[in-house]
Amino acid sequence: MQENHLFIAHKDVYDNVQTIKEHLLGTAHMAEMFASEFDCGEAGYLCGLLHDIGKYSEAFQSRIRNPLPSNRVDHSTAGAVELQKLSKDYIALGMAVAGHHSGLLDGGNKMAASAEDGTYWGRQKKTLEDYSRWKEELSTELSESGQVVFPRFCTESGFSLSFFMRMIFSCLVDADYLDTEAFMEKGQVERGGYDSLETLQCRFEKYISPWLETKIAEADANARLGKYRNSILGECMEKGENYPRGLYTLTVPTGGGKTTASMGFALKHACRHGLKRIIYVIPYTSVIDQNAVVFEKIFGQENVLEHHSGIWYDIEENQEKEANYRKALATENWDAPIIVTTAVQFFESLFGNRSAKCRKLHNIANSVIIFDEAQTLPIPYLEPCVAAMSQLAKNYRSTVILCTATQPALEEKFQAYMPNAEIREICSGTEGMFDLFKRNRIENLALLSAEELEERLCSQKQMLCIVNRRKTAQDLYGNLEGEGTFCLTTLLCPLDRKAKFAEIKSRLEKGESCRVIATSLMEAGVDLDFPQVYRQEAGLDSLIQAAGRCNREGKRPKEEQFVYSFRLEGEESKFMTQNIAALQETWRRYETIDEPEATSFYFRYFRDLLGKENLDQKEIMQAWERGIGGNRFPFATISQKFHLIENAMRSVYIPLEGAEELLEEVRDGRAGRNIYRKLGQYSVNVYENHFRSLWEAGCLEEISSDVFVLRDENQYSRDTGLKMDVETGYGIMI
Repeated sequence: MQENHLFIAHKDVYDNVQTIKEHLLGTAHMAEMFASEFDCGEAGYLCGLLHDIGKYSEAFQSRIRNPLPSNRVDHSTAGAVELQKLSKDYIALGMAVAGHHSGLLDGGNKMAASAEDGTYWGRQKKTLEDYSRWKEELSTELSESGQVVFPRFCTESGFSLSFFMRMIFSCLVDADYLDTEAFMEKGQVERGGYDSLETLQCRFEKYISPWLETKIAEADANARLGKYRNSILGECMEKGENYPRGLYTLTVPTGGGKTTASMGFALKHACRHGLKRIIYVIPYTSVIDQNAVVFEKIFGQENVLEHHSGIWYDIEENQEKEANYRKALATENWDAPIIVTTAVQFFESLFGNRSAKCRKLHNIANSVIIFDEAQTLPIPYLEPCVAAMSQLAKNYRSTVILCTATQPALEEKFQAYMPNAEIREICSGTEGMFDLFKRNRIENLALLSAEELEERLCSQKQMLCIVNRRKTAQDLYGNLEGEGTFCLTTLLCPLDRKAKFAEIKSRLEKGESCRVIATSLMEAGVDLDFPQVYRQEAGLDSLIQAAGRCNREGKRPKEEQFVYSFRLEGEESKFMTQNIAALQETWRRYETIDEPEATSFYFRYFRDLLGKENLDQKEIMQAWERGIGGNRFPFATISQKFHLIENAMRSVYIPLEGAEELLEEVRDGRAGRNIYRKLGQYSVNVYENHFRSLWEAGCLEEISSDVFVLRDENQYSRDTGLKMDVETGYGIMI
């Protein structure tokens, strides 16, 4: 058959064509498979079958044969219109189809919407090109698709329905991308092929076997800690195999091996219940690479996906060119068995609306999701975050684990969204374990001047001092003298941070001089052991996490190891007022501040100080129940509101050795996913005002759209990182 008699969906660079029917059926079957993970296969199939029927119009067929910027054709709205004709209850499916390129739209006001307002109901009123030929090719498939029955939980609340809509949208978008990718790449793109979780479990057991087989000498304090860790690990693995899917806490003292223990539970649990993957959610980008490296060592690099990139490519409406698809298809869909990501990436995807960002959501269903350092869940968004976790555990067959040494006492919050659910602690005898793992004493120094603090720090051969601001860390470092002094903040690129971590670890183990000034990146997941730790006043959870870096291995008498909490004279943080007030109240009420009872009091008192209204500052949950100004299902609006890091950050790439070749790939437009992933080792994230100062001073070069390279070498030090105060006048710009 000649090309002119075909209804074409896609063309590749060699002018090979994929017909619309081929694409629709391929997408439908794949979306059906994805949605079947939560018993909604019929909904996924129908969305896939109708999502591109607008391409049957003569206007689109003319455009795809002669693609010009001026002959744009809306091909996404037609499927949504037909779905509304099939049933007025199909709005969930219609919104998925209408937004499968541009992202989930605001629903808008059905009565007041206009064809130009960009909402879903506005789209329904648009005048479209004639696409009626779709019925000639798909009438049989449509009649066989049957009536979609929506899950009962969709009627529980507006939020439950909106969450379902996101999941169906995700199934459609990923299926659309993958089917298109298979055609464009002639099936040559490698997808899947990962090792099974059963295989990964065997590797994990082989990895931990030397620990479990080691004979413990009771006289050796460090060995006894190993014995306790093994006990925790063994219990977690046993519970993982025997406990049902649901919501769990894992409360393990700092140094108790919670990362390994939680993974042991997750693997046993996933294999027992047929879950698809393990998603490990970490609060800080500064330690994600450390965890990913450990997991890659255990499971193999090919089975672990590390994802915290801020680079996204959407397929814009009407962009059918192969190059645009390549960029879009490079974004991740989280189909690997082990995912290591950040809380920002995880939750902003769940509340986002962009196609590329939502693509992976369906792969969160049927997973074990571990929230490491659960106390760091963002307070201004705590209600929507708890609601989302509850949906995953309640309606999407996932198991959710809140893993930390300082549980944030969220039982009441979860009960509001899962009234009949039991929240279980995985590890028994939690409170007794804290005494076993206690390796230091925490004291309150109250107010210190900068001079008094510096005098204390200089008197120590080995110590760690954690402060609240990056500028404070740089200033303190500048005033300390002597070999073995380090400054660790996120103003250093990951490449330099890793090198300094290695050097610090070596000096500590050799007993050499080692004084470290750092920000909170040193609090969690950092395997370093100091005899003395100073922590600028923040929250109790921060203080206890900092204490985990003091006498970490228990090799020294705990009576001689001190963690000092201090307030720095002349430096008040308006962002931590309630944290500090709650910490001070906990100091007044509890003699031992690092016990679970004190921790529980701190979090409840802290949230009471904030007030309920500050646990959902953007009124996200209310928006799903009542709409916003008559706008029902405000997906686009909520996406704009939901930002865990309110002050958006920009990436600046540091052109150190090894970076320039990668940057040339970007400059030439040849960079793909792997190039950007490698470049992450050379990036520093800065706030907008810092970025603007660098840009206006001529310190940056934009080598591609929104990709900036530091070209003033005086603005970056491999000791302290990117300077906070931009100095100009060097005259070396490129």
